[in-house]
Amino acid sequence: MKNIGLFFVGILLSFNTIAQNSSTQAKQLLDEVSSKMGAYKNMVISFNSTLVNKEAGITNDPPIRGNIIISGDKYNLEYLGNSFLFDGKKLAVINHEEKEINITSGDLEEEDGFIYPSKLLTFYKEGYNYKMGALENSNGRKIQYVDLTPIDSNSDIVKVKLGVDARTKHIYKLTQIGSNGAETTFTITTFKSNQPISEKSFSFNREKYASLGYLID
Repeated sequence: MKNIGLFFVGILLSFNTIAQNSSTQAKQLLDEVSSKMGAYKNMVISFNSTLVNKEAGITNDPPIRGNIIISGDKYNLEYLGNSFLFDGKKLAVINHEEKEINITSGDLEEEDGFIYPSKLLTFYKEGYNYKMGALENSNGRKIQYVDLTPIDSNSDIVKVKLGVDARTKHIYKLTQIGSNGAETTFTITTFKSNQPISEKSFSFNREKYASLGYLID
């Protein structure tokens, strides 16, 4: 009986060691990604997004396309028919269909547990536990996934799968699973760094939109 007890203790210790190693490897990979992508002067990214909720019978097809320019804390995001301009201090959300503009101090918040594309490169730095996931082949590219779970048990996000290109250490894909069963996936389709970008790309031109008849709040 003593030997059996020691055997099970050994198994538990082995599983604990594997889990710790997985968490350490995941952190090392995420640190590499953060260091690599954070060193760029700017990034110009095109992406596709899909939403699937089998329980609600929701599937957006074809995927929604978007573009984002990121320079430090600043960004210019085109997504869901809206433009999001953040100059590091103020955020202008431009609804082109309704011709309405909302300006607020500070960046986008994660409303209802949704990870906005502007947070794609930084969301994982706080509030998550992580471990190494599957290594998959995507059109000849090796994609290493990291599985993240929110530390907050009341989070509307149940799990996030972050796919990293094993060669470039660039983020390739993010899949977010919500508590309502919805799965939102962002896939980066084109990526360019250190491009000749004007600072005006992140600034809101009030005169321009006022002359076009936009309502500015």
